[in-house]
Amino acid sequence: MAATVASLRSLETLSDMAARRQLRPLGHLAITSPGAGLPCGTRSLVLLGPSEPGFWPFLQKEKEFRDGRPDPLDRWSRRAISEIASDLGATPVFPFDGPPYLPFHDWALRTGRFWQSPINLLVHDEAGLLVSIRGALALPWSLQPDAAMPAPCKHCREAPCLTSCPVDAFGPSGYAAEDCRGYLDTSDGADCLMAGCLARRACPISRAYPRRPSQSAFHMAAFHGNR
Repeated sequence: MAATVASLRSLETLSDMAARRQLRPLGHLAITSPGAGLPCGTRSLVLLGPSEPGFWPFLQKEKEFRDGRPDPLDRWSRRAISEIASDLGATPVFPFDGPPYLPFHDWALRTGRFWQSPINLLVHDEAGLLVSIRGALALPWSLQPDAAMPAPCKHCREAPCLTSCPVDAFGPSGYAAEDCRGYLDTSDGADCLMAGCLARRACPISRAYPRRPSQSAFHMAAFHGNR
C-alpha cells in the first residue's frame, strides 16, 4: 500500500528512511522565513548525521568508497541524502557546498540539541564533539519541536576538552589550525592522526559514542592534507 501524505510527513518515517542509509536525525528546527539557500516554502529543517555504531563499515561497501575518486564521503552524503529527499518531496542541502557556505552552525544551535563547547566547536547531546553533520532536509511542512535539553557543558566540571590538546590549539584567540597541523607532522601527533583529535575525544559524551577510530582517521587525514 502506498504511504499516505500524513505518514510521509512524520519524523518517524524520515528516521526510518535515513536508517536504511545508516543515517539519523541529529535535530530539527522550525523555519519561519526561508533564506540562506533554503527553498521558498520551507517549514522545517532536519539535520542528518551518522547512525552509530556501524556507519563506517556500511560506507566501505558503498560505490563512492570503492571507485578511487576523491571526496568519497561528501559524494556519498550527497547521493544518500538526495535519495531520501526525493522520496519525501524535500530539498537536500549540504555543509560542503560553497562558498558561500550555508549556516549549518547556526542551524545546529537552533535545534536545541547542539551547543557551543568551551573550545568553540559544536557539541551534540549524543555524539559529543565527534558529531558530524552530513547534510539536511528542507521540508515544506512543520515538525513538532524537540524537547528542550540541558546544555551538557554547563555541568561538566572537568572540561577535559580545554586541557587535552598537546599544542593548546584551542586558545582564547581562536583555533590555531596550523599549530594543530604542525603537530600532526611529528611522530607525537600519530595518535591524533590515527584515532582523532584528542580534545574531541576527551569530551565525556564523545567517550561513550561508538565511532570507529578509522572514521576519525579519515577526517583527520582530510584536515591534515587541506593546506
